[in-house]
Amino acid sequence: MGEDPAPGVAAEAMLAAVTRDGGVDEVAVEEPLEIRLNGEPIAVTMRTPGDDFALAAGFLHGEGIIDRPPAVDLTEDLAANTVEVTAPGASPPAARRFYTSSSCGVCGKGALEEVAVNAERIDSELRIERALLARLPDLLRQPAFNRSGGLHATGLFTAAGELLAVSEDVGRHNAMDKVIGRALLDDALPLTDRVLCVSGRLAFELVQKAAVAGAPVLVGVGAPTSLAVELAEDRGITLAGFARGTTVNVYTHPERVA
Repeated sequence: MGEDPAPGVAAEAMLAAVTRDGGVDEVAVEEPLEIRLNGEPIAVTMRTPGDDFALAAGFLHGEGIIDRPPAVDLTEDLAANTVEVTAPGASPPAARRFYTSSSCGVCGKGALEEVAVNAERIDSELRIERALLARLPDLLRQPAFNRSGGLHATGLFTAAGELLAVSEDVGRHNAMDKVIGRALLDDALPLTDRVLCVSGRLAFELVQKAAVAGAPVLVGVGAPTSLAVELAEDRGITLAGFARGTTVNVYTHPERVA
């Protein structure tokens, strides 16, 4: 497997300077990434460059297409924006191709039945203190967001609050794919004793990605949607929102919150 060209991306690499009336702003970089599976183009996603190998692996895992660490490398053509994933025997459903914008993780699906991905119900003994759960968003390292205000973040924590991995991206679903993809490449899935934390609202696609990765707890700064709550309840995920330093709302499976 080739080396990821940008592991642990510095904030500078994720930002671009643009002029405005009266000065210069730093804004999040947004560029397309083509993901190829066994030589065939399968997806184009708008993302912030960096950790592209992990993004490709996490995307394919979240779609239920791969479940083992694949080989990932750059292609010779358009190397900066094209990633080749080699996973013998893996293939998407017939005629299934994706285009995802930075704001939508399920865009490009051709039919309703393509939205849901099968995931086992999560059975985990993980327990986390409520006060710590409320503070997890404050423990996320978000240097690019702090300078631009234009990126989302996902962090992977232990139940004791140790930050194991964090990714920033203009797309919230990309940030989660990068974290889960890195765990897949490190052969560290399922995440049965880990906590996922996101910097924004809790939508259906984030809960689904957490479910496929086997994460028992998902917490966010913002509100959940109705379908996110429904899916979390069904898949055995503790879903918590409005985590604001000292308070947090727990919507499903509160037995994991001490």
